[in-house]
Amino acid sequence: MRMLHTSDWHLGRSFHQVGLLPAQEQFLDHLVDVVRSEAVDVVAVAGDVYDRALPAPQTVSLLSDALRRITDAGAQVVLASGNHDSAVRLGFGGPLLERAGVHLRTSVADLARPISIGATRIYALPYLEPAVVADELDGAERSHHGVIERALARVTADAERHAGPVVVLAHAFVTGGESSDSERDISVGGVGDVPLALFREADYVGLGHLHGSQTLDERVRYSGSPVAMSFSEARHTKSSWLVDLGDERSGAVRTERIEAPVHTPLAVLRGDLEDLLRDPAHRAAESAYCQVTLTDAVRPLDAIDKVRRRFPHTLSLQLDPQGVEPSQSRSYAARLRVASDPELVDGFLEHVRGGAAATPQEHAVVVEALEAVRVATSGEGSS
Repeated sequence: MRMLHTSDWHLGRSFHQVGLLPAQEQFLDHLVDVVRSEAVDVVAVAGDVYDRALPAPQTVSLLSDALRRITDAGAQVVLASGNHDSAVRLGFGGPLLERAGVHLRTSVADLARPISIGATRIYALPYLEPAVVADELDGAERSHHGVIERALARVTADAERHAGPVVVLAHAFVTGGESSDSERDISVGGVGDVPLALFREADYVGLGHLHGSQTLDERVRYSGSPVAMSFSEARHTKSSWLVDLGDERSGAVRTERIEAPVHTPLAVLRGDLEDLLRDPAHRAAESAYCQVTLTDAVRPLDAIDKVRRRFPHTLSLQLDPQGVEPSQSRSYAARLRVASDPELVDGFLEHVRGGAAATPQEHAVVVEALEAVRVATSGEGSS
């Protein structure tokens, strides 16, 4: 069985107010070409198909067309919902679509319902929000560790009845993964990671959520997002994993990285304005989306206009003055830029109250409110 492991399409995403649909269309064209050229049996998407719970009509049309083209090219498709998706909306029409080779897995009820491709059984776990699904999972501990452990127990109980290879897809932050700036925080009480050891029973584990392609061990991999969504991904090589499995459990698994096309490269530039404008080493950045950090001691007049004369696709301009005292250079906004959400709210309270820090009771209310918002905006749950 030959599988193409992808994830985190985030269809409909914007990057610093620039729509990414053209880049995503290019990736989907590439995906269809790979299905044909590599004789792929199944395309697996480990969550975050859409970027938001209520996608725009043109985004829905893009996905619909992509699914038609992939199945026309000869592959089946497995889609699991992620924390950005609405499980209810993505799962609509699932039984009907299954007849056409498109398998949607968006609910707890689907955990032990595998997709059989030859001798291989694929178990696709949707994103499991602990506060929403813990009771459905036999009163699991309300943590990502707790709900995924219970979900995998159901998978194992079903998989033990069959002799073929087992593939597990999951949308989670697994210990050892390296995050990017573009991922939504899914932590509960500050803890969102899942131990790698939980996945020991599977022959291959295709992960989603983290946007960088990475290998946690030889059988556990993140495909990463196919399109960069933050400047922290400027050095990423965007790709999918081509996975070959035999007909038996614990057999050899062969993987190959398939690089995705780059629609518009990213460049992260730092330095004195005049140096940046003159240095020939930055010629490639003239056609890239740019994040520019100026180190001039004083912000240059009309800085953004001057930068964009050479780097017209500059999306972010920052100032980090060198040669001045830190207290002179770090504004209130800069101090909060690296803060967590609770620290951000606490800092705002302290700022507007003239230095009066948030009390422990106020901090507790802030943490409770932020957790409620996070749960409410996590793709409308997974059940």
